[in-house]
Parts: sequence; C-alpha cells; structure tokens
Amino acid sequence: MDETLLQRLQAVEPLMWINPELGPTTAAQVPVRPDQVTEAEANWRALAPLLQQCFAELEDSGGMIASDLIEVADLAMAMGQGAGRFFVKGDHALPVAGSVKARGGVYEVFLHGLSLARQLGLIAPDAPPAALAAGKVRDRFGSCTVAVGSTGNLGLSVGIAARALGFRAVVHMSADAKPWKVERLRRHGVEVVQHQADYGTAVASARQQAEADPSIYFVDDERSELLFFGYSAAAAELSGQLLERNIPVDAENPLFLYLPCGIGGAPGGVAYGLKQVFGDHAHCFFVEPAQSPCALVQLASGLKQAVNVYDVGLTNKTEADGMAVAEVSQFVAQVMQPMLSGVYTVADDDLFRWLALAQDHAGLQLEPSAAACLGGPQMLLSTAEGQGYLAQHGLAASTDQATHVMWATGGSLVPDEEYQSFLQKGRALQDLGSPGWRQTAAPE
Repeated sequence: MDETLLQRLQAVEPLMWINPELGPTTAAQVPVRPDQVTEAEANWRALAPLLQQCFAELEDSGGMIASDLIEVADLAMAMGQGAGRFFVKGDHALPVAGSVKARGGVYEVFLHGLSLARQLGLIAPDAPPAALAAGKVRDRFGSCTVAVGSTGNLGLSVGIAARALGFRAVVHMSADAKPWKVERLRRHGVEVVQHQADYGTAVASARQQAEADPSIYFVDDERSELLFFGYSAAAAELSGQLLERNIPVDAENPLFLYLPCGIGGAPGGVAYGLKQVFGDHAHCFFVEPAQSPCALVQLASGLKQAVNVYDVGLTNKTEADGMAVAEVSQFVAQVMQPMLSGVYTVADDDLFRWLALAQDHAGLQLEPSAAACLGGPQMLLSTAEGQGYLAQHGLAASTDQATHVMWATGGSLVPDEEYQSFLQKGRALQDLGSPGWRQTAAPE
C-alpha cells in the first residue's frame, strides 16, 4: 500500500481513494457471470406470489420488494453538492426488513426453502414457489434451522424470512449490535446469540456450528453468491425508475453511485448489477467509516491474501454498526477489483450531521450507516482525487448532466426514541461548525 495513503488512513481523516485497477466492464475477469443477474431477476418474479402471501406489506407491489427513487434537490443544496441531479435510493424504507438486506436475505432464504422442499419431496420438482405456503411444508421446516452472523440488518432480513417459512432461525450478532435490533428479532421468534467480539467472530461461530450440524443452513455473508445476486437485481429496478423519469445514462450523462459498505455483499451485488446494465457509464463508489475501511485496505493493498483494518492500525470502532467490519469478503473484493471506481471514508460525526440534514431537508429517516452515502457527491466533485477521476475518464465537462444516486441502506425501523437521539446529536454537531471532509486537495 502506498505510504501516503497508509498515513492518511492512520490519521483517520476522511479521504477518497481511486481504484487504479478499474478497467472496461466487458474486459473484467471475475468469478461470476452477467447472466446470473438476469437469473436473479427471474427468480424474484417467480417468488413474488409467495412473498405476497407471506408479507402483508407486499400486497400493493404484487410481492415485489422494491424502493422509491427520491429526488433530493434541497438536501443536495444544503450539503453544497454542486451540479447535476441528486437522488436517494430509498432502501432505508424497504419492506419486510427495513433495509437493503431484504434484497439479499429474503432472496437466499426463500430459494433455500424452495430447494429444500423439493429435495425432501414436500413439493413436486416443478411446483411453483407458492407451494411452500402449505402447512405440511411449514411443519417440516420447523425441524430445520437457518443461521446467519450479523451486525443487525442482515440478521433481521434472514430471521424474518426464515420464520415466515416456518424455519427455526438463529442469528449470531456481534457485541456492537444495536439492542433494538436484538429485541425486534426476538419478537419475531428468532433466537439471538450475542458474542462479546466483532462481526468476524460472530460469523465464524455461526459457520462452525452449521458445519457440525447438517440440519443448519448457514447464510454466509462473506461467500454467498445467492446473497450477492439477490442484491444485483436492484439494478434493473433503478434502470426502470430512471427511464420513467426520462433520465439518460451515457457518455455525456454519467451515473454516479454511492454505496455504504460493510462486508461488501450488498454494495458489491448492486454495483455488479449496475455495471451489467449501464457498463462503463455507471461509476460505483463504496463508502466506509474512517475506522473500518475494510474494502479500501484490501483493494489498495494489491494483495491476494486477506488484509484487515487492524493490520493498518485502525480500531474498527464506529457508530455505523452496519459497517463495523474489519475484513471485506474476499469473493466481493475479487469481483470488485476491476469494476469499482473507488472508495471514500467518512467520520462518525459527519454521519450524524448528514442524518439530521436528510430529515430536515428531505424528510428521510436514516440510521448513521445509511447516512454515509450522502457525502459521496461532495467527495467526488470537491476533492483532488475526485477531480482527477473526472478528468481521467473525460467527465469533467459532464457534471451538469450527471445523475448521482446515494443508496440509503437502512433506518425506517429505528425506534423513535433512538432516532430522536440521533437527530439531536446531528443538529448539535451542525452548530459546532462545518464538517471536515470538504477538502479541495490532498494534503502535502
């Protein structure tokens, strides 16, 4: 890793890193296939009737899990984000689980249920997914377990989905998981095992128990292609929403995406899907806490073996509990190495400032992790690294025609008392002065 970058990481200052390995989308050598995205889209459509039966909130959408694309011109102005059009992808209010993780967790659990029911002879091999709603299937699933390791939102998604099909559900959570997420899981009948360690320990424990017991199906956030492609189908949804608004995406009208990153499955899947839809006209950036930039340290290291944030002297301590991950998924890192435009990091205080601005200027209820996406346009348009990226890719003259999509990953289910404390903190921090990330050049 470059020594200057290492020093800046260790100084825990917000920064933007541009990926030198980014190449043409069509030339990317990755261990997945574009047709897996279209397969996922078809699977979601097939699952829709069953999802509509299982979750009352999906009645109006015909069983599709989807979110709004919300234009936020006032919020962009309040944050000084400059030219272009600015949108929030509203996965903070996604039905069923209230976060982007519904796109992955529900998808994998329901496909696992379909596969298991066919394997056990509970339904015919050609039976539609809706056959899983039968009482005999649910009764049999009661002796089977679905397990996952999570800091919170994936656990909610997997746990709620598993219980909807009748499975026993166990979620292994790290010490920094929010108490309200633990309580919500338990209200859904999910068993929660808390570990006095970080996310990696929770996942390792869940995986170890599943390997020793064939009745346990483990949803592996680090390695699962099902999760990854469940997320990837969101790209077609976004494409349709942009088309409805007559917003073009091409060389003169670039699309910039800002995706909060924890272990990497959700942002990686979304980014991969977007690159298949829009090719090189989609420019995808991950965002991570300054103390937990696991994707950045892995990709910037240039190494094939795993590198974590502890290796570069960081603590992995952050208020953004959904992104408190020390080591990125190696599978996701391999896929993203030639496809990701870059990563930017954020300070915890700015998360609360932006959370309050999102409420005050757009009426959006975000949790700190989700608010991380809001700083992306400013980082791209106002830092030396961002300006260099625009110049390198011939985009400097296209910023007025650019579309910026900030992917809000969770927040609508946060209890009101806790959310009000977030707001109070964010507004107090705004009164203390401007956020420190508005730099225009890298330090000497």
